[in-house]
Amino acid sequence: MTNLRDVRLRMRAIRQTLQVTRAMNLISTAKLRKGRRILEDTEPFFNRIRSSMYDMLIGADYVRSEYFSRLSKNSKPRAAVVAITSDRGLAGGYNANVFRTVSQLCAGLPNPVLVVCGSVGYRYFLHSPYVILENFSFKSRTPELADAQQIADYLISQYQWGVFDEVYIIYTYMYSTIKLVPETQRILPLSAQKMMEESHDLHQKLGAKEKIHFEYFPSAQEVFEALVPLYIKGIVYGALVEGHVSEQSARMAAMDEASKSAEDMLASLQLNYNRARQAGITQEVTEIISGSAALHE
Repeated sequence: MTNLRDVRLRMRAIRQTLQVTRAMNLISTAKLRKGRRILEDTEPFFNRIRSSMYDMLIGADYVRSEYFSRLSKNSKPRAAVVAITSDRGLAGGYNANVFRTVSQLCAGLPNPVLVVCGSVGYRYFLHSPYVILENFSFKSRTPELADAQQIADYLISQYQWGVFDEVYIIYTYMYSTIKLVPETQRILPLSAQKMMEESHDLHQKLGAKEKIHFEYFPSAQEVFEALVPLYIKGIVYGALVEGHVSEQSARMAAMDEASKSAEDMLASLQLNYNRARQAGITQEVTEIISGSAALHE
């Protein structure tokens, strides 16, 4: 009977775990759908800002800005890496892939420093050789524009003050529910050539239109520099939301696998329990029959 009691306790614990994994799967599914919907709703706004910046580069005679290149105030160049991780675990290899990508990028950068988004990443990089300048945490909620604004303002201010000379952002892009790939993008300084190359694809995406030459007041440079913070904000917000939905997709897959494993364990324990219970009943019946036969002798 002791063995049966132990098996029942294990089965009860597995059932409770199975309820948790199924609930987390459903929660991640809802968060993923919400994140994708929010990204689709805000993407046209940031695409229009990008389009305006590209039009300015094409239509104006020239735009000279410190966002393209600047004289370093550091004796040694320094690069900042923004790593977008999660605030909670149980997301499969989501965070591990980001950690590996960050380490590979930092190995080839001059004097890298980190700006970490997510509690899991902060705890991990505390034990790395890289300095953490700032840590942002959103308590596992869906990222908002205010969060992207806070990060973008910090990056731009530190870049203008000369704390670092380059800024890279690493986030996870969800190509599909089974293909989550860490992406690396340099956001500062801006590359005019790259922006010009992207302008053609973006204009095709937004729809073909005639080239129109605008006049900018007070100047093209001042208007451009006013748009850059919105452009950086859009990149950061897109990376945050992509990272968030990728995290939810990874957690869905992890919880699905955990639920399947729990169900397999539960089925195996149920079979063992039934066998042990049947053996116990058979033994009791045998003892009763044997006792009854002994009394009639």
